[in-house]
Amino acid sequence: HGEMLRHLSPLGVNVPPGFATTASAYRDFLSQSGLDDKITKLLDSLDVEDMNRLAEVGAGIRQWIMETPFQPALEQQIEEALLTIPGFGADSPVAVRSSAIAEDLPEASFAGQQETYLNIAGLENIKVAIKQVFASLFNDRAIAYRVHRSIPHRDVALSAGIQRMIRSETGSSGVMFTLDTDSGFRDLIFINAV
Repeated sequence: HGEMLRHLSPLGVNVPPGFATTASAYRDFLSQSGLDDKITKLLDSLDVEDMNRLAEVGAGIRQWIMETPFQPALEQQIEEALLTIPGFGADSPVAVRSSAIAEDLPEASFAGQQETYLNIAGLENIKVAIKQVFASLFNDRAIAYRVHRSIPHRDVALSAGIQRMIRSETGSSGVMFTLDTDSGFRDLIFINAV
């Protein structure tokens, strides 16, 4: 989002305003009360080929995340950042998107594995959606993907991007990838838009 604002806005491309939580904020959120250790311990003993157990463990972790309150500082920063979005009001809809990141992993793509929530309005709903995005790092597909590629769960963090919602009757929106998300082939640009 920041790269698009910096490079495309001067060319006249309209980029929806917004902000993103940081990977550090995500890690701090999980480290409070030892939730990250609890998650790691549970996943270390998981056989992802056991689909029933994978579904049970994933659902349990996501519930833990949803039940964990944001730290007061993060909650305040989210509220303050929302007010920096031009024209944002109490009923202004936003998109809450996910971006999973890991250090030094050129062979792995997390694109499309986590959730996006559209038309979210109201501060409390936006905070719930951010937490749902955090929790989606532990959906069944994402857990299995990391295990099959020997990527430690602790090495992956998540950023939640919050952008003003673009309505379909006033413009178009979509996602652009600089690789094929299925094969990892890098010599193409792949665009989904509506």
